[in-house]
Amino acid sequence: MPKEVSLREILKLIEEYEEVELEDVRIRGDVEIELGSIIDPAMIQALLRSQAQIQAQAQAQAQVQAERVAKEGIEKELELVDAHFEAGKVSWNGEIEEVTIGATSADGGTRESTVTIGGEKALPFYNFDHPMPHPPVISVDCFDMPISLARAVREHYQDVMEDPGEWAKKNVHKFGADMVTIHLISTDPTIKDTPAREAAKTVEEVLQAVKVPIVIGGSGNPDKDPEVLEAAAEAASGERCLIASANLNMDYERIARAAMDNGHVILSWTQLDINAQKTLNRYLFKLGVPREDIVIDPTTAALGYGLDYAFTNIERMRISALKGDTDLAFPISCGITNAWGAREAWMKNSPIQEDSDWGPAIYRGPLYEIITGLTLGMAGGDMFMMMHPEAGAAVKRITGMLFGSKVSGIEVRDGEATEDIRFITGDWVRWKG
Repeated sequence: MPKEVSLREILKLIEEYEEVELEDVRIRGDVEIELGSIIDPAMIQALLRSQAQIQAQAQAQAQVQAERVAKEGIEKELELVDAHFEAGKVSWNGEIEEVTIGATSADGGTRESTVTIGGEKALPFYNFDHPMPHPPVISVDCFDMPISLARAVREHYQDVMEDPGEWAKKNVHKFGADMVTIHLISTDPTIKDTPAREAAKTVEEVLQAVKVPIVIGGSGNPDKDPEVLEAAAEAASGERCLIASANLNMDYERIARAAMDNGHVILSWTQLDINAQKTLNRYLFKLGVPREDIVIDPTTAALGYGLDYAFTNIERMRISALKGDTDLAFPISCGITNAWGAREAWMKNSPIQEDSDWGPAIYRGPLYEIITGLTLGMAGGDMFMMMHPEAGAAVKRITGMLFGSKVSGIEVRDGEATEDIRFITGDWVRWKG
């Protein structure tokens, strides 16, 4: 039964225990005060003082509780849980065609080395399923005439830009390129309109200067390139070069037949369109081009220039091929040089006055190439055409490390290099080994 007590009795009780900390003690009830009665001021002060004390004790207890909960939460987050990781094996129905570029004397050519790309039975660097049979390769650019280059690139080639053979030789002997791409851009009618036969002589000079496989590219002019690439293919007969390229916007039949007649590999190039790539490949099949003589180039949209489109396109092609789409089951070449098309790669300063500092241009261009190459390598790229020699070397080292090989004297064990490696522009990156 509830008990009625007077306010005076309550205050007397509180005064007796004022110096004692009371925990979990509550006084519950209703207070009735008759109007007109006289209340002792001392009683009011005692009541207010007691109320303040109770509130302070409640706040202190709440703080202690909150700290305890927070501490327990942190300890729980830091607690390590035993876990076991197993990479799940994925069964793919398809396999990427294996293509060899270059011919040694045993095969009727004069190359001292060849490169083989493709042959994958799983996604790139995913060695849990099927180890990659071949690491990605680097082909470094040279041109048949001096061209306007960013300072970061020009400083490496200033002494050889007048001589395509020497340019190619520097790429191989000084910079360690796996391959060389000779771009016959002077043949463009809007540039020099160099005759096809003269361009073929340039190809012969490059073949004599270096003994690695070469890629032969035209100017990109749809009217002139078929003639130029036909003459170049004849001049390099038997060397099993990569002829770049056949595409739907020009006379691809003429180019493909020249490649077949002279024992070369054909580059099937399309513009970020899976259906177009399948269509062109089927046309090449109908012409009789062997599957082992086809490399595809779905177009490289570089960092700052649509890299996400290129990544998605290449990844979808590779996954479709591994699922069994034989129209797309070919090694992929990526034009990483396109990274220099992004203004951020070569401009000294931002054209926007309010923009932040872009940093030294001499670093940005090579880094744009490196990021583009590594990104598309993870998507499925097998071969990278690059311009900056140190960018090419960096991509070669890193993809080699992921592949699990010994690259440039760096031994890779269990995915980790065992010593320092030079990355770019004289800086060093330590890989824990």
